[in-house]
Order: sequence, then structure tokens, then C-alpha cells
Amino acid sequence: MLAQLRQYKHEEVQFDDNRTTGESQTEDTVNPNAEDYFGAEMDDLEVETWDTVEYEGDPIQRRALTIDGVTAVSVPDDSLEEDESALPGHTIQIRTAGDIETIANAEIVEIQDEHA
Repeated sequence: MLAQLRQYKHEEVQFDDNRTTGESQTEDTVNPNAEDYFGAEMDDLEVETWDTVEYEGDPIQRRALTIDGVTAVSVPDDSLEEDESALPGHTIQIRTAGDIETIANAEIVEIQDEHA
């Protein structure tokens, strides 16, 4: 099966200790071109891409996950209890051939049977 999920985490704040008081950051220094920074286009790199979205008035980060070869998907009972993390989603367990992966703060988008 093919599982498509969304996972959430709190926004990571990055501090730049190299700046002096009053020094501004320009768009080019905050968001440099991927090819200038990494020497390759973003599509050519295998990286986790997190988007910033708003949830209950606060910025959080969200990414899309696609997992192939899934044999079972479950949501443990304890993940349905009230979570203090203030993030959407629950803990989801994904079983593949010989492995179990636990994904915190996730929502199921779609599960597809590749053979149907």
C-alpha cells in the first residue's frame, strides 16, 4: 500500500549570533537562491521540506510524507488521549516488510492499495 501523511512540528527559530545590533537581514541573506547556497537546485537534493502554516493563531511547520510498501497502519490508543504538544495529529504507526515506523503529530491524508 501507499500511505500519504502530513506531519507537524513546532516552528524552529534560528538565531544568527554573527550579526551586530541594528544589522538588518536582506531577503538574499535570509532566503538565498538554492543553487547559490547548495550548488544544486532544490529538486535535485533529497531533503525534508517543511512549510510554515498557521494553527490556532501560531506558526507551526508541516511536511508531506509518502511511504511506499506499507503493510499496515495503526493509531495506538495512547495517542488518542489529550496531547499537550498543541499540534494537530496523532502518533501513527506504519508497518512495512520487517519494520515499524512511528510518526508523531501526523494525520492520514490517504491510504491506497496499489493492487486494487
